[in-house]
Amino acid sequence: MKKPTLKAVLGSVSSFLLFFLTVGFIVSCCMMLFVSVLADTTKLSLTAANIGTAAKITFWNVVLITFLFKLADYIRRKIMVERPTKIITAATERIMAGDFSVRIKPMQNSGMEGFNQIATAINQMAEELSGVETLRTDFIANVSHEMKTPLAVMQNYGTLLQAEELSREKRMEYAKGVTEAARRMADMMTNILKLNRLENQQIFAENKEFDLGEQLCESLLCFESLWESNNIRIDTDISEDIKVVADAELLGLVWNNLLSNAFKFTPSGGMVRVSLKSEGDLAVVKVEDTGCGMTPEVGKHIFEKFYQGDSSRAVQGNGLGLALVKRVMDIVKGEISVESKPDEGTSFTVRLRRY
Repeated sequence: MKKPTLKAVLGSVSSFLLFFLTVGFIVSCCMMLFVSVLADTTKLSLTAANIGTAAKITFWNVVLITFLFKLADYIRRKIMVERPTKIITAATERIMAGDFSVRIKPMQNSGMEGFNQIATAINQMAEELSGVETLRTDFIANVSHEMKTPLAVMQNYGTLLQAEELSREKRMEYAKGVTEAARRMADMMTNILKLNRLENQQIFAENKEFDLGEQLCESLLCFESLWESNNIRIDTDISEDIKVVADAELLGLVWNNLLSNAFKFTPSGGMVRVSLKSEGDLAVVKVEDTGCGMTPEVGKHIFEKFYQGDSSRAVQGNGLGLALVKRVMDIVKGEISVESKPDEGTSFTVRLRRY
């Protein structure tokens, strides 16, 4: 327990004296008025001795009353001010030190409603910070894990490329492996930067009217070499003259990621279907595939950063594409849903307001 400082002692004494003088002045005025009225109405004669005795009794009464009031105020402050203040201060110090598990118990006593509101706000802040810290830790762990695989591939292929007796075919194969691993790392860094800018509102939607069907066709044609090399059939049902007012560049990210996933998980001989329909004031886009599909449990988490429901398919992505899609849909105020069954395929549905 800290010893009171001289400044604190002087402050307490001055506070007591100020309170004493205030009470003494009020009581003295009241007593003088009372005695004066009493003397006038009852025709009493006041002698110097009587007045002196009454003044002494009044003085000590004032001292006693002042002491009792100050004692009551001291106890009140200790219980209802200093104690909750120390609890709140200790909690905030633990939060500043990085302990986000701290919680302040509710203060239900009468007169402590204000402190209870502060405690509730601090508890909510600690809970939010705890969630942010968990996300940050998971993000760092996931980035480290995702970077570890391509770095290991590059290191292994780099070691193999140093062999003097290596044939030209093998050298080209290993060099291609290094290039592919580097491309994967570059894609991951690009997606991380895009997602960070989207989440921190550094990208703002620039809405303008454009033909959504044309944009879908352009995005689909970007994957022409992929569907031809993998023998994937394409089925389109895109209505004409459906225009929307939105950010074309941001929506381009959505279509590219959805189509990329569709072709990525559709086996040779499978089919990818893209449709665009108008439903009232909504433009509805569907991207369907006949790929491996996913379970309902996996479907609940696919829009989370770095989430990959099947580790056997992890080499094909980094779990950031659908997180980007979800963030874009939030910015453009659209909706996205998914339906999928294992070994039957997946269907993503995007709904956008046309005006």
